[in-house]
Amino acid sequence: MSDEAVNELNWSPWLDFNSENIRNVIESEGVYKIHAGMKILFIGSGQNLRESILICLSDPCRNKAKRFSYAITAASDKVQEQLVGEYRKKHNDMLPECMEN
Repeated sequence: MSDEAVNELNWSPWLDFNSENIRNVIESEGVYKIHAGMKILFIGSGQNLRESILICLSDPCRNKAKRFSYAITAASDKVQEQLVGEYRKKHNDMLPECMEN
């Protein structure tokens, strides 16, 4: 997927990070971002967005997470790689806080 295609992803609005909102996420392949206070904590992908985001509820970083957004896309692992690469370029080669381990 090209950088242009990544820029054209159709992101959902930011939703509160809670089990009710996550249960309403479509069960399709895609990518997602989790954030707190204007700071991206995690960029993920999965074959089933709902399941992938639900797993994040049990992550220690979930206590910091406030909202999430997702986009449906094929080749989600490659799109995630590109999104992480863009993040690193903008943040002095640093990973989002919850991806550092």
